[in-house]
Amino acid sequence: MTRSTTKRARLLIGGRVQGVGFRYSTYVEADSLGLNGWVRNLPDGRVEVVAEGPQAAVERLVEWCRRGPRYAWVRNVDVAWEVPHDESGGFGVR
Repeated sequence: MTRSTTKRARLLIGGRVQGVGFRYSTYVEADSLGLNGWVRNLPDGRVEVVAEGPQAAVERLVEWCRRGPRYAWVRNVDVAWEVPHDESGGFGVR
């Protein structure tokens, strides 16, 4: 994968996303897309996701996060595109 086809996104997801399995569901979705990165709950009730990999896969994860799993209520998704850091390993839950 070349740097030009690799994308990295940091997502801050707000709404009813903690305590409903959103973090784990996001982990499973990102892992199935072959992305590297991590997902964690923030103290303010949002979920933070950092995903890196092929552009199309990262964009699919962003769209998935906007819909969220059926039991979550996603109010907003802020996306910041970053310079890829060559994140290694699979997706992790923090």
